[in-house]
Amino acid sequence: MDTRLLGELLILQGFISEADRDRALILQGHMGGRLGSILIRTGAVSEDNLLKVLSLQLGMPLLGHDLPLPGDIEIQATLGALPINADWCVDQQALLWRDKDMCWWVCGKDPLNGSLRESLRIVLPGQELRYCLARTQDLDRLLDGLLSGSHATADDWGDAGHLREMAEEAPVVELVNNIMAQAVETRTSDIHIEPEEKQFVVRFRIDGVLHGRLQLAKERFSAVASRLKLISGMDIAERRLPQDGRLSIRVGGQDMDVRVSALPGVHGESMVMRLLPKERKDLGLERLGFEADHLSMMCDWAQEAHGIILVTGPTGSGKSTTLYATLAASNDGLRKIITVEDPVEFQLPGITQIQTHAEIGLSFANALRSILRQDPDVIMIGEIRDLETAEIAVQAALTGHLVLSTLHTNDAVSAFTRLVDMGVEPFLVATPIKAVQAQRLVRRLCDACARPAAVPEELVASIVGFTDKLWPGESSNWKEPAGCPACQGTGYRGRIGIYEMVNVSTEMQHLIVTGASVNDMKALAKREGHRFLREDGLLKAWQGLTSVEEVFRVTGH
Repeated sequence: MDTRLLGELLILQGFISEADRDRALILQGHMGGRLGSILIRTGAVSEDNLLKVLSLQLGMPLLGHDLPLPGDIEIQATLGALPINADWCVDQQALLWRDKDMCWWVCGKDPLNGSLRESLRIVLPGQELRYCLARTQDLDRLLDGLLSGSHATADDWGDAGHLREMAEEAPVVELVNNIMAQAVETRTSDIHIEPEEKQFVVRFRIDGVLHGRLQLAKERFSAVASRLKLISGMDIAERRLPQDGRLSIRVGGQDMDVRVSALPGVHGESMVMRLLPKERKDLGLERLGFEADHLSMMCDWAQEAHGIILVTGPTGSGKSTTLYATLAASNDGLRKIITVEDPVEFQLPGITQIQTHAEIGLSFANALRSILRQDPDVIMIGEIRDLETAEIAVQAALTGHLVLSTLHTNDAVSAFTRLVDMGVEPFLVATPIKAVQAQRLVRRLCDACARPAAVPEELVASIVGFTDKLWPGESSNWKEPAGCPACQGTGYRGRIGIYEMVNVSTEMQHLIVTGASVNDMKALAKREGHRFLREDGLLKAWQGLTSVEEVFRVTGH
C-alpha cells in the first residue's frame, strides 16, 4: 500500500495535471463522491490509468490483469450456496466468488464501501475476504451474465424524455467519458461504436488501423447512443435518419473537438466520433515526413503568387493536415488568406475561416463567390466536390489568386482526369494548376522494439537512384516490427506521410490538353524525376522509419 493521496500519485505518474486535480477537488467539495470517479466523469483520466494507481495505493489486485476473470458458472455456483442473489449483486455493483484455492474474492464498483463490507461479514461470518479492483466493462459484463435475458431490449426504450434521463445518469456519463479518455491516451483518431445482435462493440482507430477495445451488453447501447446525441446536439429521439453533431470537450488533459456521426443500421445506429485536438504541434511542413527535395517543392508551392495546388488522397490520408501546414507556411502576414471548409477542423491565427452550411444555402460554391469580393490573396477550399466549385476555383486562380484544395483520387496525375470528368475543359485544367500532390499515411516503427530486417535486392535497386541523390554515401537501415508494451504489441507507434509530388510542366500541360491517358502522364512524371507513393514509402523504410510490409499494405502489392 501507498499512503500518499490519490491525486498526488496520479500527478506523479503523469496521468493528470495539478489543475485537473484542483478542479476535481472543487467539484468533490460541492457534489461529494470519490475523487477518482470525479476525475473520470470530467475526462481528466481514463479508468485504466486510475485503476493502475488505485491498485498501487490500496494494495489490491486488478481483475483481468493480476487476477483471472471468474466464469459465469463459477459466480452462479457461489451465489447458489449463499443467501444473496443476482439482484443484490446488481444493487451493490459487486460480485462474490470462490477461486480454485477456495479463497473468497470480492470485486465491486467501490470495494471500500462500508455497507458492502458489513453485509458480506454477515453473510460469511469469520471468513477471510479478499477484495480486488475491476474495470467497469469487466464488472458490467459479469453482472450482465447473471441477469441475461432480464433487461429491456433496445426497442423497449420510451420517449425522448426517458432517453434524456438515461443519457444523464452517472454511470452512462462515466462510461462515455472513460471511452473518450482511453481514446485520447491511446492516440486514437476515431471511435467506432457498433451495435450487433446481442452486444455492441467499441473499436478505436489507432495509427489508421481499427482495434477492438470493449464489448458491452446490447441493453446499454441506447443509453450510450442517447448520451452521445445529447452532448453533440443531435435529435435524441430520431433513430431512423443519419445525423451529424459536434462537441468540444476537455478529456485526458487535452481540449478536443469531436465530430459525431450517427448512421442507422439493422441492429441500431452506428456511432462514429472523430477526435480533433484543438492544439496541434505538428502543423509545420517539416514535421510531416517530407524528404528534403519534397519539402523544398512544397515550400516553393506555398509561395506561388497564383494558380491551383491540389492535395489528393482518400479519406484519412492527412490531406487537411498538409493543407493547414501549407497555409501556415504561406501566412507571412502580407497576404489575406481565407478558407472554406466543411467542417473547420483546426483554427489558425491570422486566417479567416468559413464553415459551410448547406442547409441554409452556404455551399462551397456560394461561399467562394463571396470570398472573391473579400480581396483575398490565398484561398483554401476544403474539397472540390462538383463542377461549380471547380469552375470557381479555376476562375480564382486565373485572376491572380493562389488556390489550395483537396481532391479524392488514388494518385497525383489522376487529379487532371478527375477534373476533366467533372466537366472542366482540359485547357482550363492545364493552365491554372501548378502542381499536384498525392499522399498516404504509413505507421512508424516503434523505436523501442524495431529490429533489423533483410529485404529483397530488387526493392533496394528500385530506389537506389533516389537514395544516392538524397543521401550519398550513407548506408541503409531496413527494419521490421517486433511488438512490445510501449506499442501495445503492434510494433508501430505514430504515423508519417509518404508523398507523390508532380509539377505541371509544359509537356504535362500538353498531355492534359490532348486527353492523354493516366499511364502516359505517369510515364512523363517518371522521366521528369518524380517518384511515386511506393518509392517514397520505400525511402522511409530504407531509413528505418517504417517497414516494407507497411508500405505495401498502404500502397498495394
